[in-house]
Amino acid sequence: MGQQRAQTVQLTRLHLDELLEELAARISTVRGTRDRLHSLLEAVLSVGRELDLAQVLRRIVETAVALVDAEYGALGVIGQGRMLDEFLPVGISDELRAQIGDLPSGHGLLGELIRNPQPLRLAELSDHPASSGFPPHHPPMHSFLGVPIRVRDKVFGNIYLTGKHGGAEFDAEDESVLSTLAVAAGVAVENARLYEDARLRERWLQASAEVTSAVLSGAAEKQVLELMAERAREITSAELGAIELVRGDGELRVEIALGPGAEAHRGATLPRTGTFAGAALDAQALIAAADVRKDARVTFKADRWEGFGAAVAVPMSTRDEVRGVLLLARSSGRPGFSEAETTPLTGFAGQAALALELADRRRDAEQMSLLEDRDRIARDLHDLAIQRLFATGMTLQSVQRFVEHPGAAERLRRAVDDLDATIKIIRSTIFGLRDHEAPGGAAGLRVRTVRATEDAAAALGFTPALRMEGLIDTDVPQAVADDVVAVLNEALSNVARHARARRAEVSLIVRKGVLELAVVDDGVGIEAGAGSAEGVADGAGADDGSGRGAGRVIGAGAAAGAGAAVGAERGAGLRNLAERAERLGGELVVRAGERRGTRLEWRVPLAGVGQGADPSGRP
Repeated sequence: MGQQRAQTVQLTRLHLDELLEELAARISTVRGTRDRLHSLLEAVLSVGRELDLAQVLRRIVETAVALVDAEYGALGVIGQGRMLDEFLPVGISDELRAQIGDLPSGHGLLGELIRNPQPLRLAELSDHPASSGFPPHHPPMHSFLGVPIRVRDKVFGNIYLTGKHGGAEFDAEDESVLSTLAVAAGVAVENARLYEDARLRERWLQASAEVTSAVLSGAAEKQVLELMAERAREITSAELGAIELVRGDGELRVEIALGPGAEAHRGATLPRTGTFAGAALDAQALIAAADVRKDARVTFKADRWEGFGAAVAVPMSTRDEVRGVLLLARSSGRPGFSEAETTPLTGFAGQAALALELADRRRDAEQMSLLEDRDRIARDLHDLAIQRLFATGMTLQSVQRFVEHPGAAERLRRAVDDLDATIKIIRSTIFGLRDHEAPGGAAGLRVRTVRATEDAAAALGFTPALRMEGLIDTDVPQAVADDVVAVLNEALSNVARHARARRAEVSLIVRKGVLELAVVDDGVGIEAGAGSAEGVADGAGADDGSGRGAGRVIGAGAAAGAGAAVGAERGAGLRNLAERAERLGGELVVRAGERRGTRLEWRVPLAGVGQGADPSGRP
C-alpha cells in the first residue's frame, strides 16, 4: 500500500514538472512575443520618423533584417517596365558587391514577387521554379522570405530576406511580422514621397523665379539659358543638362550643354528627324527614355549619348512658338526619372520660353527706341549742325577775298576745306543712321558693321564695343565693304571659338585714304592659343616697343605659316583674311594686346580701288 502511494506521489511530481516546464515554455514564448511586439512597434515608429526617401528605404530593410533575425536582406523598388529601378542590399560588404557586379533588375525569383505581389516563404529558394541561380562570388543562400510593400493600392517594391540565423526556416510568425512592417513601410514611403514632392515643387518655383528675375534684369540670353539648364540639372540630379534651340531652317542647334560628357553635344547642329529633341518636338510633349542610347527614336549619331542611360526631353514653347527643347540625362546604370521629378519640367520649360519671348520683345522695343533716337540725331545734325557749318563756310569764303596777307588767306582756305570735310563726315553719319529707312536698298557699311557686331554677341556671350570714324559709307567702295564685313565676321568668330575672352572691341576707321579694321580681345592671347607667338606670323617675337612680341601676316604665304601654330581651322581663317588684304594691296597684322589678349589689324588702301562718290554734294 505504501509502495503504491509512493509511486502515485512520484508520478504526480513528474506531471507537475512537465506542467511547470510547459508553463515556463509558454511564459518564455509570451515574453518573446511581447519583446518581438515591442521591437515591431519600435521599428514601425522608427521607420515613420524619417522623411528623406532614401533614408526611409534604408531603414526599412535594416529593420526587417533585425526583426526576423536574417543574415541578408534587400529592398527592391519597382520602376518602368515592372523591373527594379533600385536595389538596396544589407549584409553584403561593398567589396563583395563590387565582385558580384550588376545588382538584380527583377528577373528570376525576385521577379516572381513583382509578377505575383503576395508573401512568399521558402525553405530552399533554389527549389522554386523561378529561381535562376546566383552569379559568381555571390554568397550561398537557402531560406527565403519576401513580402510586397504597397503604397495605397499600388505596389511600390518588395522586401527580400534570406539566411535565417541558426540555419532555421522562416516561420509563419516571421511572415506576419514582416507583413506588418511592410504596411508601416508603405505609409512611411508615401509620407516621404509627399515631403519630397513638396520640396521639389518649392525648388522648381525658386528656379522659375530665378530665371524670370534674370530675364527682367536684362541678362544676356545665353546666360539665361545656362541658368535654366543648370537649375534643371541640379533639381533632377541629372549629369547632363542641354538646351537645343530651333533655327530658322528648322534644324536644332545645341546652344547650351553642361555636365560630364557635354563636349559631345555643345555647339552641334542636328536635324529634327532621328534625334531625341526632335522626337519631343514632334510629340509636342515631354518624352522619356529608359536608355537613350538604345531608344528607337534616336537614329542620328546615337554615339553622342555614350555613357548615358535615362533621359527626358521637353519642348520649350509658348502658345505661338516653339523655341527649343530642354534635355536632361543621367549616367548609365542610374534609375530613371520619376513622375514627381518630370511633371514640373513642362511648366518650367514653358515659363522659360515665355521669359525668352519677353526678352525678345524687350530687345525689339529697345531697337525701336534706338532707331527713333537715330532719326532724331540725324534730323538735328542735318537741320542744325550742317546748316550752321555751311553758313560759317560761306561766310569765310566771302571774307577770304578781303584778306590781303598770304598766310592769313591760306589759313582761311584750309579752314573752309576742313569745314567741307566735316560736312561730308556728318552727312556720311546721317546716311548710316537712316540706312534702315530704305528696306529695298543695300545697307551701308556702317549698318552692316553694327549688325555683324550685334550678331556676334550670341556666340561671344557679350556685345563687343564698337567705334567708327571717317567717311565710311562714302569713301569705301562696295567691293571693299564686302571684304570688311567678311573679315569682321571671321575675326569675331575666332574670338568666340578660341580666345575665351570676356570683352572685345571693334574699331573701323577711314582716314587719309586708308581703311583700318581692328579687333581687340582680352582672352588667352596668341601665345596660349598658338603655343607661341612666333608661329603666328612672320617676324613674331620682335619687340614692338611695348615689351610684347608682335606678329605680322603680310599676304597669304605668311598666313599659311601661321596656320601651323594656331591649328588648321584658325590658320585657314587667318590665311583667308591675309588673302583678302593682299588682293587689295593691304596687310594683316596679328599681335599680342597691350596687357593681354590679341589685337588683329586688317588694313587696306582705298586709293585706286574706286572711291565712293559723295552722295551728298553740298546743300
